[in-house]
Amino acid sequence: MKKVGVFVCHCGINIAGTVDVKRVAKELSKYKGVVLATDYVYMCSDPGQKLIRDKIREYQLDSVVVACCSPTLHEMTFRGVVSLEGLNPYQCEIANIREQCSWVHSDKEKATDKAIKIVKSIVEKALLDESLEPIGVPITKRVLVIGGGISGIQAALDVANSGYEVILVEKSPSIGGHMIQLSETFPTLDCSQCILTPKMVEISRHSKIKLLTYSEVQEVSGYVGNFTVKILKKPRYVREDKCTLCDECSKVCPIVVPNEFDRGLTPRRAIYIPFPQAIPATYTLDINSCAGLLPVACGKCADVCEPKAIDYDMKPEIVEEKVGAIIVATGYELYPKEKMAEYGNGRYVNVLDGLQFERILSASGPTGGEVLRPSDHKVPKEVVFIQCAGSRDPEQHMAYCSKICCMYTAKHAMLYKHRVPDGQAYIFYIDIRSGGKGYEEFVQRAVEEDGIVYLRGKVSKIFEQNGKVVVYGVDTLSGKDIQINADLVVLAMAMRPSENIEELVKTLKIPSDEYGFLSEVHPKLRPVESVTSGIFLAGCAQAPKDIPEAVAQASGAASKAVALFSEDKLYHDPLIVEVDEELCSGCKLCISVCPYGAREFDEVAGIVRVNEVLCEGCGACAAVCPSGITQQRNFTDEQIYSMVKAILTEEEQKQVSP
Repeated sequence: MKKVGVFVCHCGINIAGTVDVKRVAKELSKYKGVVLATDYVYMCSDPGQKLIRDKIREYQLDSVVVACCSPTLHEMTFRGVVSLEGLNPYQCEIANIREQCSWVHSDKEKATDKAIKIVKSIVEKALLDESLEPIGVPITKRVLVIGGGISGIQAALDVANSGYEVILVEKSPSIGGHMIQLSETFPTLDCSQCILTPKMVEISRHSKIKLLTYSEVQEVSGYVGNFTVKILKKPRYVREDKCTLCDECSKVCPIVVPNEFDRGLTPRRAIYIPFPQAIPATYTLDINSCAGLLPVACGKCADVCEPKAIDYDMKPEIVEEKVGAIIVATGYELYPKEKMAEYGNGRYVNVLDGLQFERILSASGPTGGEVLRPSDHKVPKEVVFIQCAGSRDPEQHMAYCSKICCMYTAKHAMLYKHRVPDGQAYIFYIDIRSGGKGYEEFVQRAVEEDGIVYLRGKVSKIFEQNGKVVVYGVDTLSGKDIQINADLVVLAMAMRPSENIEELVKTLKIPSDEYGFLSEVHPKLRPVESVTSGIFLAGCAQAPKDIPEAVAQASGAASKAVALFSEDKLYHDPLIVEVDEELCSGCKLCISVCPYGAREFDEVAGIVRVNEVLCEGCGACAAVCPSGITQQRNFTDEQIYSMVKAILTEEEQKQVSP
């Protein structure tokens, strides 16, 4: 029988406050196979790890069980510790007596009894564990970045500057994302274009970056280090290498539609360039707005194009790329005003969202940076800013805080006052959240700015009357109802994931939360990694973020991707679910339930085979196998039965038969 050592952690008072740790160690010292059971206040600390190493040598241990916190926190830590003493890392097991025991109980006696049973069950598992070796696979040292906003741009540049090739895919005609729409950025009030445009140009000229704009990821197959990606490259009907940006095509185009870049505040033509600094610097023919190409219904743009850049025969193209890692930086959209019944359902032209007001403030915007009402182009003398519009509202809209609204509303009010010194600005807020370097000081500048009035309370409704936007609210500090007849209202709308994120989630086989934001493996220890190995998260695709945080996370995701390429092979966790090929009946049930596509049917042999690199060990196939010949390594039926028996009383054990 194996010689097992049990190490019980106090975790300060996280465990010891509810569990009698010393009694757990004492009881386990009497259990079969256990030759040592001891405790320490912080087992993950350097002295705690040294204790484990010393005892492995002293007792010649074959297996180690650490009773502590969740294995998602420190399983890799303790596997590394035992490896230093020559023990196979898969001979180390974690008994979770914190999250699954001490944190959910208050009765110390009962919690201690439960902890003892948990540790005994893990000892049973350890007694039957096999020594395993990681599965080595070759690496394609290229990275796919999905999304060309500031996060995607930063991630792509970081990877490319590390010497690796990057494919940057952006669904819009130009990179830049929402940051390029901004006027200025808090807390320094830098011009967003001045910051971002040099990075956009660097993307277009970088020898290691392949830029695919007006493109979307259609299919992803393979596994970490060896993904195969199919990308749909939509036709622009304009040859990038021939377009000279003369604008003659746009001048003669008869079709006028709302300009997305200016958030509908200005029109554009069916053939257009999104904004002057667009990368790539070329026009795009919007087929959804064009009078028609099959057959050509207009053709005026091609008639005036001297370089002959317009090509109506361009077709959609599928580009296939091999990559080793994927960074998802798909950004965000604003919660639609149309869903805010209390604020007019988007009917009122003088009720703007935050990005619309950014365009008005921008020197390249529809008013050249002058603050004018959309309805009559007059200077608004009274402006109401409403925070948490759609955020922190679990009953009707989004329950979460969108994090940046307090800051950009303060910025909006300050910039409005700079442009309209005699104007009056009101800010309705629930409370102010300004977590960041220099952020609180920035908000204080807005509070102290002459003419900016902060009103603590919610706005109940707004409506138009006599050319004004009437705002009903309450000031909870004074206890008074408020009515303001405003010239303009700006809503700090909630941030939400980008459009069609659900389809991308299915394509990549990565999880998201109930709102559609992408889920990380662990919010503290692995904040940029998805549960699918080799896929990393950056920016607002994962949660609402400001620009500095989005850039920092993008660089973190890039560093993770680059770290994968440090060796010539990647090593996959061997805790996969295997098939006893001699007993497999070929029923194929396991193939249909595998979420990772790790199983395929061998037509010649008539059995199911496992692609070990794709398998993530979820166990769905083992659960559905009717004959039980699909078993997960180190989680076999025999181990599970032994673990169950260990937590039962003697009377209950008699009723359990393997």
